[in-house]
Amino acid sequence: MSLTYKDSGVDKEAGYKEVQMIKKFIEKTHIPGVLSHLGGFSGMFQLDISEMKEPVLVSGTDGVGTKLKLAFMMDRHDTIGEDCVAMCANDILCQGAKPLFFLDYIATGKLLPEKMASIVEGVANGCVKAGCALVGGETAEMPGFYQEGEYDVAGFVVGAVDKSRIITGETIRPGDVILGLPSSGLHSNGFSLVRKIVFDRMGYSVDTYVEELEKTIGEELLVPTRIYSKQVLPLLKEFDIKGLSHITGGGFFENIPRMLPEGTMAKVDTGVIKTPKIFKLLQEWGQIEEEEMYGTFNMGVGMVLVADPDEAERIAHHLVEKDEEFYVLGEVVEGEKGVEIWKV
Repeated sequence: MSLTYKDSGVDKEAGYKEVQMIKKFIEKTHIPGVLSHLGGFSGMFQLDISEMKEPVLVSGTDGVGTKLKLAFMMDRHDTIGEDCVAMCANDILCQGAKPLFFLDYIATGKLLPEKMASIVEGVANGCVKAGCALVGGETAEMPGFYQEGEYDVAGFVVGAVDKSRIITGETIRPGDVILGLPSSGLHSNGFSLVRKIVFDRMGYSVDTYVEELEKTIGEELLVPTRIYSKQVLPLLKEFDIKGLSHITGGGFFENIPRMLPEGTMAKVDTGVIKTPKIFKLLQEWGQIEEEEMYGTFNMGVGMVLVADPDEAERIAHHLVEKDEEFYVLGEVVEGEKGVEIWKV
């Protein structure tokens, strides 16, 4: 009896069906510069350098970590792709780069076209929010490698910035002001600890309704990571921003110092932050120390920027005019590179 590839667990027809299903999602992300179409061997993007003297390409790659477990547990897959885009696009914003195009990689044990299409729909939604094009990707069916119903998602983004406009943080000085943009919730970090608290310690299921949140815990944990392109890119055009930091894994203590030069410290007043209820509940349920919380989670602030006092005031006025919420978190002071948190 002869064997076929399908007999080994790989269904090529399912792959062809997925391609047809995701076509409409990909096309809605296309922006000027996209030259390729779905089905080719590569994605092509024409770089417009008319407004740049020395264009520099900036790239980033990331996944969404164990937040994927929540998607598996809820059997909901239309937001996790947005998280993947956010984790990549927000990172390159920190160098002042405008995201241009994105590629995704999805690996699974059994290719279910509807599920894969739902993931790609989330990726496309994230690309629209980031202002970049989804120009390609790969769906790998790997029977026997992933447990039934599970998959992994990773992404790769390329952006561009004029060399003279690259944000390095090297001009940050004591006295500069630190501003923060709110997060949408947990984003995509700390989920190993979150799951240990919520499911192991508290014994909740994803369907457990939490009165303080006015939703199930699963719904709260799957809220997509906020993408900051539409807030940050206009600021980069109009103002002199010295430093940007995406608050991801490692929270305040790991990420804010990444933009600081030696001899400077960030002094942050956490009392001004409207910390989402989920963080306070996790701290209470897990009996977690304050320092651990700020060293693991974003605590309600997803993007931090630094500017001199006059420029920070102008930025604040701009954000108010645009009805964008923000926090004046504190200032840069002399000291060993790091973060000091306090609460008024």
